[in-house]
Amino acid sequence: MNKQNFKFFIGIDISKRFFDVAIMDGNGTASYLFENTRKGVNAFIRLLRNQKIPLSNTLICMEHTGVYGKILIAKLVEKQANFCVEMAIQITRSIGMHRGKSDRVDAKRIAQYASKNYRELELYKPMPEILEKTKILLKIRRKLVNTKADINKYPNELELFSPDLGKLAKKNLKKINKNLCDEIDHVESEIKKLILSDDRLNKTVGLVTSVTGIGQITALHFTIFTNFFTRYDNPKQLACYSGVVPFEYTSGDSIHRKSRIHPMANRTLKKHLHMSALAAINHDPEIRAYFQRKVQEGKNKMLIVNNVRNKLVHRVCAVIKRQQPYVKNMA
Repeated sequence: MNKQNFKFFIGIDISKRFFDVAIMDGNGTASYLFENTRKGVNAFIRLLRNQKIPLSNTLICMEHTGVYGKILIAKLVEKQANFCVEMAIQITRSIGMHRGKSDRVDAKRIAQYASKNYRELELYKPMPEILEKTKILLKIRRKLVNTKADINKYPNELELFSPDLGKLAKKNLKKINKNLCDEIDHVESEIKKLILSDDRLNKTVGLVTSVTGIGQITALHFTIFTNFFTRYDNPKQLACYSGVVPFEYTSGDSIHRKSRIHPMANRTLKKHLHMSALAAINHDPEIRAYFQRKVQEGKNKMLIVNNVRNKLVHRVCAVIKRQQPYVKNMA
């Protein structure tokens, strides 16, 4: 963030129906409550105008609350306000230990967090509309796929122990399965139309999928979570965010735990990267040779797979940086 000196710091705690506002200046902190509607958001903007609080030297900070913050974020983007959207765990750990909790108190703590850390915070960058639409469709697809897997779990298990009853269950779920498959195909068709409708998205997905093992869905998740690969400075940062970089956990002579990923890693990306790594091991000669060599050396197979995931992240970053498709090397 630009190292400008803000005169006002505003913390906002958002819930489904309301959002609490804490305005901090040199004289103290004032608290307000607004409805989480367009009317309430407009009332918040009027309050700032009436109290002569210019958006130009005000930093607004809020927690990431998904869809609950959409109306407020859209208005702040329209007004070109300086604001940031932070993960709740980031704010909580920065504040440290505290007693009690309420939305009003949380808004004050968020304002204090912004005042203390504004030099390290990054201003919010709106996601392009094409990515917003793609994100929604991917979420719908994921729910449909999970629903299909969930309703088929019981019949599949039942068939192992009672074939006749298992067949009966599958027969009665046949129509539901067909409808779910049709809906999944329809959503995937809509996703492909969105990709083809935008040159930048189409090119980005094409570059990422040129890496052996990376499919279209994984490429879209990469593009969305990184906002067209703009939210990281180097491949190591993206690998860490994707949950493929284990961190050491030792202290003195008594604590020597297994290295593990950080809990704030993106588990969705990690899951898709895992499937991509398995595909790369099967279809990329160089990766397959690497995997077999490490297995012969006695390395743990899951550790090797994780190393492959890391390699894929670096390859994706390379093709994006060079804007050239990946060229497969023969082992």
